[in-house]
Amino acid sequence: MKIGTDIIQINRIEKSLKRYGNKFKQRFLSTSEIDIAHRIETIAGFWAAKEAIAKALGCGIGKDLSFHDIVIAKDNKGAPCFNLTKEAQKLHRIKASSLSISHDGGFAIAVVVIEQ
Repeated sequence: MKIGTDIIQINRIEKSLKRYGNKFKQRFLSTSEIDIAHRIETIAGFWAAKEAIAKALGCGIGKDLSFHDIVIAKDNKGAPCFNLTKEAQKLHRIKASSLSISHDGGFAIAVVVIEQ
């Protein structure tokens, strides 16, 4: 089991959205993620989630894993979950995972547990 966590100031994401608009979202979110991330807190939470997942996998965001290799979704109860692209899954081979995202006090935080 591996654990990853990340925290981000929500206003940091908000400033980038104001400056770069949709191009900023497209830099790290898939179309399906953009469709479900309507609030700034959700967008910041998705950023934190992707960073936490990369940390749990021990590679960070870079050549072995890009933001677009991770797709955040919601299960049938509305809880966050994620999948990797087929190429990333071949490299990282996740057997099971759990993702939690929360926001309060101007921060978004994500924690992930991964079994490989």
